[in-house]
Amino acid sequence: MNIAYRAASTDRRLSLLLTALVHLALIAGWYAARTLPAPAPPNDGPRSRVLWIPLPRSRPALRDSEPAPPPKESTARPIPLHPRPAAPLALPPAPAIESRPTPAAAAPAPAQTPAPATATATQPAPPGPSAEQILERARRDIGGIDKALRKENKPYIAAPLDSPQMRLRQGIEHARAMAPNRIWEAPKVEELVNNTGDGARRSRVVGGRGTYCVTERATNTDVEMIEHHGKLRITSCPTHEEPAKKQEWRTLQD
Repeated sequence: MNIAYRAASTDRRLSLLLTALVHLALIAGWYAARTLPAPAPPNDGPRSRVLWIPLPRSRPALRDSEPAPPPKESTARPIPLHPRPAAPLALPPAPAIESRPTPAAAAPAPAQTPAPATATATQPAPPGPSAEQILERARRDIGGIDKALRKENKPYIAAPLDSPQMRLRQGIEHARAMAPNRIWEAPKVEELVNNTGDGARRSRVVGGRGTYCVTERATNTDVEMIEHHGKLRITSCPTHEEPAKKQEWRTLQD
């Protein structure tokens, strides 16, 4: 029994000692937590700070019972409506100028006759053109307006220019073309306009030994005629036939 009592007392002491050690460890941890330095802020960029600005106290509102201060009376003088004219400045006397009588000035000037009074009533304006005059003027201007519009808008074909000088030049050039060549020069050949209407083509040959025409039969000529007489004929040139002239076309804008 004595042994059992000793074992129970020993277990109680151990439990008390363990409890005391646990409490001491808790107290030491709490004290260490109080004395630890504050953790450093993480370096993740600039941080915003709050700045508290104290506002001034609002003044108490004026009471409605306080009377307004009386307006100050203006001490400025009223401006007169009609100012007094300033006294004229005294100017020094002008020097006397000696006037010598001249023969022209000595004679009195002839009295000028007054100009006759102009009539107050204005003269009537000249009458404007009548309707008949306006229509007549429009008829005269129609031709010029039509020509101007055609020349600007539509280039119509017009006949070539003609004058006596131009015809003389053309005649001289034609005579030079009809002059016979030298024997050693090549003949000049030009086609004539056939006015007979049979479809034949005629050409005039101007050489050193004379002038003659070469006529080519028409395409609708009988084959037997061509076989017996040939397709070409050498004849004299008729006087009424002339070479084809080049048409000199021109427009109204040229």
